[in-house]
Amino acid sequence: MSDMQQANLPPVICIMGPTASGKTDLAMQLCDHLPCEIISVDSALIYKGMDIGTAKPTKEELAAYPHRIIDIIDPSQSYSVADFCRDAKREIADIRSKGNIPILVGGTMMYFKSLLEGLSPLPSADAGVRAEIEALAGEHGWQHIHQLLAEVDPISAERINENDPQRLTRALEVYRISNSTMTELTKIKGDIIDGDVIQFAIMTEQRAELHQRIELRYQIMLEQGFQSEVEHLKQRTDLHENLPSIRCVGYRQMWQHLNGEMDYDEMIFRGVCATRQLAKRQLTWLRGWPNLTWLTTNDETNLKQVLKQINFKKQ
Repeated sequence: MSDMQQANLPPVICIMGPTASGKTDLAMQLCDHLPCEIISVDSALIYKGMDIGTAKPTKEELAAYPHRIIDIIDPSQSYSVADFCRDAKREIADIRSKGNIPILVGGTMMYFKSLLEGLSPLPSADAGVRAEIEALAGEHGWQHIHQLLAEVDPISAERINENDPQRLTRALEVYRISNSTMTELTKIKGDIIDGDVIQFAIMTEQRAELHQRIELRYQIMLEQGFQSEVEHLKQRTDLHENLPSIRCVGYRQMWQHLNGEMDYDEMIFRGVCATRQLAKRQLTWLRGWPNLTWLTTNDETNLKQVLKQINFKKQ
């Protein structure tokens, strides 16, 4: 694509940030001021029938502000980073073809990284995940870990010896963090997005405020019927705790509660803690993110700041 063609493309706006920081609200405000269309960058919102626990926009919000890459697969199905890149590029091209601005909004940082950088988006090591894998190995042996890897990533399992704990741990860790295999991720060398990409991240001024927002959101989800939503999922014989969908934050804890593994209060505590850990990982990604403009959840001028950076008139 020539420089002139790129200059005429509508920009792509990215709104990132930890869970419960207000990303979707800002994206919807932008749609009121500019010819924008929203693309979800969230690995949980892709699942049909998982609405409450994922804090999916309401039916009324989706009617007023349609989101792409939401409700696209069944919870029994898998969806990789490569799948997202393919779908997002298609949606971006379609929105731009109408002269509108794509807004990418969400908190799945690996999706953003692979789409914007076109590199193999292998996640950083996670001490918690590694500890879980090592505990399993201690209980069942490294041959068991090799078998677990073979079930999700047979290509990596074939090239990694079952007596190689370090590489086995890394390959299974990659899958458990990203829901994508190392084989899939190392294949991602796609082209980056043409034209201007303007990136923003929202964060609370104090960590305690983010924790309060997370706890409030979790309580609202429970009041909206989150337990009934998971009970409905548990009635299906094709869903189980090790699927990426059920491993989503909150769902796993509620699933275990319904199995009788913990009481209601413990489920809430663990669900909130897991959500805080997710937010911490999201912020770790963002601290080293290039070309990023930071916004705060308490700043009423966020919309003005974003609009100020966007110089666009629909042709």
